[in-house]
Amino acid sequence: MKWHRINALLIRHLYLYKRSFPRIMDIIYWPVMELLVWGFLSLYIDKLGIGGFNAVTVLLGAVIFWDFLNQSQKSVSISFLEEIWEKNLLNIFVTPLRISEFFVSTLLVGLVRLILVGIILATLSFLMYRFNLFELGFALIPFVLNLFLFGWALGLFANAIILRFGTSAQILAWGFLILVQPFSAVFYPVSALPSFLQGIAYLIPSTYVFEGMREVFATGTISSAHLWGAALANLIYLILMTTFFFRMFAYVKREGKLLKLEG
Repeated sequence: MKWHRINALLIRHLYLYKRSFPRIMDIIYWPVMELLVWGFLSLYIDKLGIGGFNAVTVLLGAVIFWDFLNQSQKSVSISFLEEIWEKNLLNIFVTPLRISEFFVSTLLVGLVRLILVGIILATLSFLMYRFNLFELGFALIPFVLNLFLFGWALGLFANAIILRFGTSAQILAWGFLILVQPFSAVFYPVSALPSFLQGIAYLIPSTYVFEGMREVFATGTISSAHLWGAALANLIYLILMTTFFFRMFAYVKREGKLLKLEG
């Protein structure tokens, strides 16, 4: 794995964002709209005077964390799809570039997107709703890192499906994460789920992150069980999804379908 090839792809993607207003809007528009909707809803719930429930803290924290996960997954999936749409995938892989280098570059693009979204949402949530994301303290770093890794794993899975079934499956780049959301306990605790779904919820790394986030806001303490649960689940998902993607990529090359993918 060579850094100069990774850096070249990273610069390429960053130049695209710099010169493309729609790409900038994709990073800013949807997260800000979600923040506004859930922020006003949380203020309304606070006015209802429900005892022992800080809606602003719980809901806005969940919205911002969910956007972190969303940006991570989309950075991998959309970067891959853009190469297909621009009929550039074959050009890239006839070079010495390795597929691992390609995805490390998308991981770095995702990190840049995550930082931009984090700065924008943290600033707006503090100015408009007096919500301070940094109340989490050092817990913010491992929680966000776990969301980032899980989003990357989901992006690899979506790309593997696109490789296998073609661009007709590209809806997964946007819609697959929504299938995970009900089981991730984003806006409610796992205990709110039916008992037969709670076991499924704890198979998902993001569940541990959102449960841990609520515990930090409620008690001020970091749950090591939630952090280690998220880390272990992420390790399993990354191994499985990476293996799955490389097998699908090898299948596409073996069957000569890489060029057809761009057709």
